[in-house]
Amino acid sequence: MAVRSDMTLEWQLREVEKETGDETVRSSLTAVFTYLHSLGSGRRRQGKELVRLLEAARGSAADAGEWQVVRLLQDSLDYAEGRILRSDFEERYRLFQDGARKERSRDFVASSLRGMHEWLVAECEAFLRDHPGAGAEEVVEHFRAQGRDSVFLRAPEDRPGRYVIPRGTSETALWLERLLRSDRIEVGDPAEAVRKIVGSPGALALLAADHEGQLVLRAAELRRRSAGLDALRAVVEDPQARENDLQRALEGQHWIFGGRFVGEAAHRRLVPGDEVDIPLIRGDGALHIVELKRAMSLRGPLVKEHRNAWVPAAAVHEAVGQAINYLTGLDEHRDRIREEFGIEVRRASALVLVGHPGLHPGIPEPEINEALRTFNAHLARVEVLTYKELLDNAERSLAGELVSRGGAQARSGWGRAPFAGETAEGSLRAERLP
Repeated sequence: MAVRSDMTLEWQLREVEKETGDETVRSSLTAVFTYLHSLGSGRRRQGKELVRLLEAARGSAADAGEWQVVRLLQDSLDYAEGRILRSDFEERYRLFQDGARKERSRDFVASSLRGMHEWLVAECEAFLRDHPGAGAEEVVEHFRAQGRDSVFLRAPEDRPGRYVIPRGTSETALWLERLLRSDRIEVGDPAEAVRKIVGSPGALALLAADHEGQLVLRAAELRRRSAGLDALRAVVEDPQARENDLQRALEGQHWIFGGRFVGEAAHRRLVPGDEVDIPLIRGDGALHIVELKRAMSLRGPLVKEHRNAWVPAAAVHEAVGQAINYLTGLDEHRDRIREEFGIEVRRASALVLVGHPGLHPGIPEPEINEALRTFNAHLARVEVLTYKELLDNAERSLAGELVSRGGAQARSGWGRAPFAGETAEGSLRAERLP
């Protein structure tokens, strides 16, 4: 808040000057008055220097042991920095009307209280008419919610002299403010941005056009993705979950597989006799299929020991063989698929999701991941991941979603090796925070 300087502050400081008997304090106050009138033309100067001079005067009073003056100068500082309202300040020091209380202020407070209580009674009667069985706690909560919503009071242009308290706005505003105050988003004044957004009748248009609104839309998407990721993790870690359960949890969440996918294909049965689990479309228009196997309910081991090293077990090889068969069928029908569905399958690739490190509590997770990465290095169009590694990659991607910092738009990505067939330019990698 800007530093305030006006006649009220000067008059209060003149009263403070009368209270001190120390020359050092008087000299400090003289410096304050000199600064106040340094602009000339009857204007009073503001700025941080005024605060510094008031603090210096307060320090001089403390050194002199004039604690009453210290308290008065603290009030001066609080008023200058906006922590004391003008009406309270004037009433506290009786700076006007020869020290008499301001009857106008008293009458204003009285009429405001009367109007507020009349409104409360009317609202209470209306609420009880609509909710005849409501108890005291429900009535109190009703008014508590109205109090939160009243911050967003609106004055409709087509109804002069009338004001509207929009119901339920405070909850939305609280969510928006928490998003704007989070580490993912930086704005100058989150509370003001929230009022600007939720107070507009065309809120969605404002969100799309306003820079801060765009941040909120992006934050809402991050929130949706985070919720979807939590739900998927719960299914993945369920020892009873089958492929169908995993498929339902993954539906509509193609972002989890990386930023190079633009969406899911509408058709899963592209080749007679074959139905892929999740058909993704890459940015270049080519197909990428995802083959889902069980996670914690996988039958058989994920890896096995061979000559003092861990290698993929039979379940992995069978899943890769199935994915290769799908790719072969796509290659054989590529002309028909392109003509009927408009999907390019000549450069199609596949991802096999299978198992979870939790199946082998006695084997360090990095060793399981390394065994699969070594296996992937020898495959051309197929990649194998555990569900946990997919989730961890997606979580890092979510955490890496940043907005402008220092004028530069941060980029987000995977932080993993690219899928088979993906060029170095096409892969997205998470960047470290500065």
